[in-house]
Amino acid sequence: MTLTAADDAAVAAPAPASVPVDLAPWWRTAVVYQIYVRSFRDSTGTGTGDLGGVLERLPYLRRLGVDAVWLSPFYPSPQHDHGYDVADYHGVDPRFGDLDLMRRVIDRAHGLGLRIVVDIVPNHCSTEHPWFAAALAAAPGSRERALFHFADGRGRDGAEPPNNWRSIFGGSSWARTTAADGTPGQWYLHSFAPEQADFNWADARVGDYFDSVLRFWLDLGVDGFRIDVAHGLHKQDGLPDDPHAALDESTGDPVNSAAWNRPEVHDVWRRWRALTDAYERRDGRARVLVGEIGVLDPRELARYQRPDELHQSFFFEFLRTDWDAVAFRDVIGRGLAAIAASGSGVSWVLNNHDMPRAVTRYAGGEPGGRPGDTALGERRARAALLMMLALPGSVYLYQGEELGLPEVVDLPAEVLQDPMFHRSGGARRGRDGCRVPLPWSGAESSYGFTTGAAPWLPQPDWFAAYGAAEQEHRGDSTLHLYRAALALRSALPGLRDSDLTWTGAPDAADGVLSFRRGRLLCTVNCGPAPVPVPEAAVLLLSSDPEPPVGKQPTDSAAWWLV
Repeated sequence: MTLTAADDAAVAAPAPASVPVDLAPWWRTAVVYQIYVRSFRDSTGTGTGDLGGVLERLPYLRRLGVDAVWLSPFYPSPQHDHGYDVADYHGVDPRFGDLDLMRRVIDRAHGLGLRIVVDIVPNHCSTEHPWFAAALAAAPGSRERALFHFADGRGRDGAEPPNNWRSIFGGSSWARTTAADGTPGQWYLHSFAPEQADFNWADARVGDYFDSVLRFWLDLGVDGFRIDVAHGLHKQDGLPDDPHAALDESTGDPVNSAAWNRPEVHDVWRRWRALTDAYERRDGRARVLVGEIGVLDPRELARYQRPDELHQSFFFEFLRTDWDAVAFRDVIGRGLAAIAASGSGVSWVLNNHDMPRAVTRYAGGEPGGRPGDTALGERRARAALLMMLALPGSVYLYQGEELGLPEVVDLPAEVLQDPMFHRSGGARRGRDGCRVPLPWSGAESSYGFTTGAAPWLPQPDWFAAYGAAEQEHRGDSTLHLYRAALALRSALPGLRDSDLTWTGAPDAADGVLSFRRGRLLCTVNCGPAPVPVPEAAVLLLSSDPEPPVGKQPTDSAAWWLV
């Protein structure tokens, strides 16, 4: 897609004064855009997105109105889990670029007033990491093996795994090694794929190593880290059986207290917070640590956001909530109440690289099945955006949601690459449907994603209607809605610093979610029929292409000045 005149103006314009000045930590109210690098934009014609594509499209993101960019893993990796199996935490995979290109991305982003947050994976590494290669070559009980979780098997000749833990991707959490003489050896722990060996965080060398990793990227200029599986890392001594896991279950128990959410992990985050705070004291630039934390209780989530631990953690409840005003109000209320005690804020999420896209969820569709009512899903996803952007806290967007992309539900099995699909024997469809490369222009080959080889996942024909170039020319497009909403969110002081006050029917029992932030009133009609618009209110923005007159349509949201 050719950059528009508006994009060129965005490049030339000075960065907003509010962006580089850390009078208040930028992350508290930031809108962060997640880039799944391999699917964002291919600048080299390989069929795989890269950092050159990120560099090329930074002006697009500046014009969109986001505050920061989160980059999914770009480190050297054999790509068994698309980069979440890291072989070298201090480099860039050649398929994505090199360190010089990464420096250019950081510098260009900062020049445009954007921050850069990078993914970091501390729970496990690739089995091609030098440490693990050395561990395989070393003897049982060695210092090399102490960096991971190696154990003898149970049963006759140690042929059974050391415990009954199941991998999140399916099957046992243990893989058996082969000794130098070809005989079966010890087992090693992998909470995800067999190619992802869990670090032993009880060994001090692991913590020291990750200190060096953080310093390396902070010295390069990044503004923070998104921490993968931040409730993992530490394991209970002795690695006892999970009492809740039957050996015939296909996937792991996410609440196995011996493997997840251990009290010791909070010491890691205190250490990381002290390190990033030291950088902030040195140069005055606020950094952020945001955790991906798989706990179900918001109060437990808040423990990770205590003042001396992580700055933020994703609040994933919207990903599991149906289109229902009562449910939305309950989720929002519980999230705000739990996180408020931490002194931090809620980080809201409607889409990410691990879940079916909101358009399809709200349409009643499912991966590997039917797409549902896509038009209905699009209306609801647009409304959910206005609801989310009006809430206190920060917001994380996922690439392509600004285009209104549905999930690609009908990828044939032979092209699926997610280890979740393969490890579960096809029982779980996996996450490829939300990772299909983006359509930049419906008129170009590969929809503007690449000019060379075929994209690493096939794009559907209907992507032509969702291209960013096409949406530039439609005033009612989802892309224009995102730009307008983000601009208003930045301009309205009530959306940055005021508390939320519920209005309307108690508990949203009439199907309408209604709340105020300062002088802004947000109304979300989840009910089956149109409802009267608020009295003496001035419409600022509506998710519906047609502004509401007299009544607000169902499956829509609106912002009002009152």
